[in-house]
Amino acid sequence: MAANPDDYRSPLDRAHQHTTEWLRSVPTRQIRPQKTADEIAEHFSVPLPDGPTDPTAVIDELATFAEPGLMAMPSGRFYGWVIGGTLPAALASDWLVSAWDQNSALRYASPSTAALEQAAGDWLLELLGLPSGCDVGFTTGATMANFVGLAAGRKAVLDAAGWNLDRDGLSGSPRITVLVGEERHASLDLALRYLGLGTPTPLAVDNQGRLSEAALANALDRVDGPVLVCLQAGNLHSGAFDPMRDTIRRAHEHGAWVHVDGAFGLWAAASPRYRDALDGIDTADSWATDAHKTLNVPYDCGIAVVARPDVLRSTFGVHTDYLIHDDHGPGDPWEKVPELSRRARGVPVWAALRSLGRSGAVELVERLADTASALAAGLRAIPGVEVLNDVVFTQVCLAFGTDELTRRVTQQVISDGTVWMSGSHWQGRDILRISVSNWSTDPDDIRASIEAVRHALEVAQTA
Repeated sequence: MAANPDDYRSPLDRAHQHTTEWLRSVPTRQIRPQKTADEIAEHFSVPLPDGPTDPTAVIDELATFAEPGLMAMPSGRFYGWVIGGTLPAALASDWLVSAWDQNSALRYASPSTAALEQAAGDWLLELLGLPSGCDVGFTTGATMANFVGLAAGRKAVLDAAGWNLDRDGLSGSPRITVLVGEERHASLDLALRYLGLGTPTPLAVDNQGRLSEAALANALDRVDGPVLVCLQAGNLHSGAFDPMRDTIRRAHEHGAWVHVDGAFGLWAAASPRYRDALDGIDTADSWATDAHKTLNVPYDCGIAVVARPDVLRSTFGVHTDYLIHDDHGPGDPWEKVPELSRRARGVPVWAALRSLGRSGAVELVERLADTASALAAGLRAIPGVEVLNDVVFTQVCLAFGTDELTRRVTQQVISDGTVWMSGSHWQGRDILRISVSNWSTDPDDIRASIEAVRHALEVAQTA
């Protein structure tokens, strides 16, 4: 069967039409899906056809039957979990990535995507104020970005202890102590589980979830052997940042590798406004963040940054006879992430940063934070609404008196569909959590969101 470029024209045209219709609907549609997964499955879980189906018909069927089961995550009124929207240049470039269909593992095989990702990485280091000699890898998300940083750290501290991890594995190795704040994100525990490092040692935090420097100092003094220290740039609930400079210095004095989980909060480093709160973050050993959060590129795109390229490349690099390696320059992309085969995730990052420029990136970060502050101020003015956290970045935590009432308000907000805010539990209380991550959230969205919570509270109080 010969490939004819015209074979793509009709299905791509239909995909473009459906995409445009979807994007046009996002600002006004209800946020929640209109059908459940089981209801949607009735259309898709059918016997495999005996013969071919016209590709254009496939696209029409896909778009038509999937649409009622889609959540309007790209909406400016979506505040659930920590999920951004998609900048126009990032979305369009992601279409190109799919059309190009490049395996981005090797510089020799795909010079353009390798060069684009290298440029994107260089821009990121400059924008975030991280050392220029760092390696940057593009992963599926922050979970795997944390995995990359911690895997490099595992190898570095075992090398320092005289243990050959590559040859001997973990069995019989010196035990690595991992020190984390009590309010770390679960993705850290998941990455540590993948790495065979077990459950970390939790340390005390303050009422905003920031790591206690005294608790870290005491723990380090008691440790005998290799150590990993995990800090947090952006607490999931409060948005607060762990103290950086002194904790990193103290950890390094004990020979520890310091990793920073900055899934959404590392982007604050782009803004001069947060320079003091993040002072010293550049002295860590590795960092993780998401581009599909604050930067607003399409899923999926995590970013792993490691200060020691030699350690990173010896952790993930592999040499075979049939692949053509880059023996000079910045190294092959596959030496910086766990995957050998992957799409060029860094290309939409390049496109987003190229379209924003430095000033646009700073404005994006600060506007998200300002939106969180505006939401908090408007909600705080409603009788019966408590804002529980110091709103220092993009997170807002609400309570409504009792846990029972808070749960009822949360359910009403979700059922109404005007906005999406996720429930959670923080500092011993059930909460309604707001995460501002979408570039398109505007004053109308803010007003509608405040009114939606006001209405939900009134309904919940009378239920």
